[in-house]
Amino acid sequence: MIAENLRDRYHHAKWALVLRGLLGIAIAVLIFVRPFASVAAFALVIAVWALFDGIVRIVHAFALRDVMSDWWMLLFAGVIGVLFGGAALYYYPALSLSFAIAWVALWLFVAGLIAIYVAMQERRAGESWGWTLTTGVIAIVCGVLAFAYPGLTLAWLMGLIAAFGLVGGTAMLIGAVKMQSVEHDLSRMMHAAAD
Repeated sequence: MIAENLRDRYHHAKWALVLRGLLGIAIAVLIFVRPFASVAAFALVIAVWALFDGIVRIVHAFALRDVMSDWWMLLFAGVIGVLFGGAALYYYPALSLSFAIAWVALWLFVAGLIAIYVAMQERRAGESWGWTLTTGVIAIVCGVLAFAYPGLTLAWLMGLIAAFGLVGGTAMLIGAVKMQSVEHDLSRMMHAAAD
């Protein structure tokens, strides 16, 4: 009974991996084949996600107002999300894409500053710090370039999403194949136990 239950769970998990893997690969192929349509879809996903997330936060804030004294902060975050999502839909696709580019550039810049800080701490501790400092400087330069060249940043971001979809999707399909062999082993064990 336990082996049968385990086999069924593996079976369901395997098919979930197959579907997610195929979806990831399909997204990667779509980005490579239709890059402009993919950029437009990416902008729409950002806008709809912000709108949906904002609505969920607002509902959640009102549900927590009796038990959480700072519920208004969640409400405020929700209102900002709804306003951004609505504005991103109205100014589609410019606002969503600008947000994505600014977010990537800011992330690179902040990551670079943190790496430089870590390098200084490593230097004080007598550790090797040169590579950490170099990484930080490169990240800051890339952050500045991301702001300066938004089209290139967007192309890089879409390429990264496509690569993630391709590599992640392939890894999920490989995992599903491995789960298939475990499922077969469990079936053999169940048949051996029945005999």
